[in-house]
Amino acid sequence: MGNLSRARRVTAALGFIGLLFAVLGIIMIVMVPSIIKQQVLKNVRIDPSSLSFNMWKEIPVPFYLSVYFFNILNPEEIIQGQKPQVQERGPYVYREFRHKTNITFNNNDTVSFLEHRSYQFQPDKSRGQESDYIVMPNILVLSASMMMENRPGILKLMMTLAFSTLGQRAFMNRTVGEIMWGYDDPLIHLINQYFPNSLPFKGKFGLFAELNNSDSGLFTVFTGVRDFSRIHLVDKWNGVSKVNFWHSDQCNMINGTSGQMWAPFMTPESSLEFYSPEACRSMKLIYKEQGMFGGIPTFRFVAPNTLFANGSVYPPNEGFCPCRESGIQNVSTCRFNAPLFLSHPHFYNADPVLAEAVSGLHPNPKEHSLFLDIHPVTGIPMNCSVKLQLSLFLKSVKGIGQTGNIQPVVLPLMWFEESGAMEGETLQTFYTQLVLMPKVLQYAQYVLLALGCILLLIPIIYQIRSQGSKDAISQPSLAAQPDQLPSPYTPLLQDSLSGQPTSPKV
Repeated sequence: MGNLSRARRVTAALGFIGLLFAVLGIIMIVMVPSIIKQQVLKNVRIDPSSLSFNMWKEIPVPFYLSVYFFNILNPEEIIQGQKPQVQERGPYVYREFRHKTNITFNNNDTVSFLEHRSYQFQPDKSRGQESDYIVMPNILVLSASMMMENRPGILKLMMTLAFSTLGQRAFMNRTVGEIMWGYDDPLIHLINQYFPNSLPFKGKFGLFAELNNSDSGLFTVFTGVRDFSRIHLVDKWNGVSKVNFWHSDQCNMINGTSGQMWAPFMTPESSLEFYSPEACRSMKLIYKEQGMFGGIPTFRFVAPNTLFANGSVYPPNEGFCPCRESGIQNVSTCRFNAPLFLSHPHFYNADPVLAEAVSGLHPNPKEHSLFLDIHPVTGIPMNCSVKLQLSLFLKSVKGIGQTGNIQPVVLPLMWFEESGAMEGETLQTFYTQLVLMPKVLQYAQYVLLALGCILLLIPIIYQIRSQGSKDAISQPSLAAQPDQLPSPYTPLLQDSLSGQPTSPKV
């Protein structure tokens, strides 16, 4: 009896534990998705108490700026009217350092900040030195010539004489460092002396001179603390909610985020929209495919074919015009009226006539398309590569001798790639806290439920077997029947049951 009582207590305890496990598993199945969602919402908002705040404040991902120049092989022939020939040089790679300053939390659920940027040349990652010489168009001379195209002949003659006096030509031979970060030019001093405030810079002229040791303007974005639906969206840039560079309200709108984090819980129907101060406009990327990065699931977003399409191909872009061939965007209105154009490298995804007009261009999607890989649950970028090209429209301007017989052409100056990928301890921490732990909780809830059901079966099985044993004991057995029969038959049945032959007695 003692063993039977102990067995009953053990099976009852196992059943009780199984019931607890099953109930806990069901509760977790119901509650864990909500808990994970609440934790994500809490930790991706811009708040000093959130896990991602330090990542937002000072991006731990190493960013690199890789610059490729189009070295012109036949500058004299171009002046005589021949087709340009270029040779790609580079990359010249710079480590990009970013950190936010002047962080101010406002009363309307927004935060304002400046993001300081600086660049450091990386010789070991580069194919060349900053002292390398590159032949490229003289942007100042050719831009000034285009601006004078419809001016009186006497002014053009004076400009031609000024260019000759200052030794200015249509093409120049400068080092990579000078082209990037600036060089002294007597033409700049002359323009600033006689036409003050006509140029946005006073000192050296360089394609990236305004970016180094500077900031990208004052961003004001929503924190998501009080109104999560607007998290990371830009409220204002430099105090304005829309720019005035373009010719339509839609093109002037500041949409999306500042380009660093997006709202969590993305789906394939989501898009990535951000405002780029360098492009003076908002850009929208579209979903392409799912992927994995360092064990972390990602969504890849890419540029649509219409990103730089002209107004005739994509009517909403009409506000960015005057336009030329599709696939290049006129940015002259935000670049001191110089005839500059933005596009994908090598005129990828643009009208083929653009690449055909210049020898040495070879557009292909693998090398020249841009992408962002985003963790869809948090909206945090894991890996990105943004590639853009800057080109100059040049042609002969009658009355300005330096332009010779240059045939109209959109000539690439350079293209650059801004890239960064989460790695090292940051990637491991991100994986552990935002991927591994939710996955462990997800598996744990089903393990608990399954284990609970198994333990609940033990007392049920025990009860069924115990009931079967009782029934078997209560039913009369054949071996016990001889004691209940009349005594005259007992010896006979006993002999029969024992297997011994019986003989009739007389």
